Amino acid sequence: MYEVRYGSPRAAERVAWRFQALADATRLRILLRLRDGEECVCNLTDALEAGQSKLSFHLKALKDAGLVRARRAGRWVYYSLEPGAIETLETFLGSLRASHGPLRRVADRCSE
Repeated sequence: MYEVRYGSPRAAERVAWRFQALADATRLRILLRLRDGEECVCNLTDALEAGQSKLSFHLKALKDAGLVRARRAGRWVYYSLEPGAIETLETFLGSLRASHGPLRRVADRCSE
């Protein structure tokens, strides 16, 4: 999990990689479909009206970023959200919210 207090460079790179993977509308649509549970890639192509090669590209990016996991069953691959990755992003964003107050006071001192 992302260490909020110490923010190691490696942890920051991992979080940044995940946010980069989120910076695409198709990938966000994939994640929204997966929030209800595991989906077969064949269902995703129909639901998102996307070709299999395009969808495979985006699923690989999400998988490489650790946001989804894949499970093969026969000739199909099933995808689901990686809960730990979502928790990492929530923790990171929560740490920014918690830091908002002290950052505001520093900015106020600089404007005096």
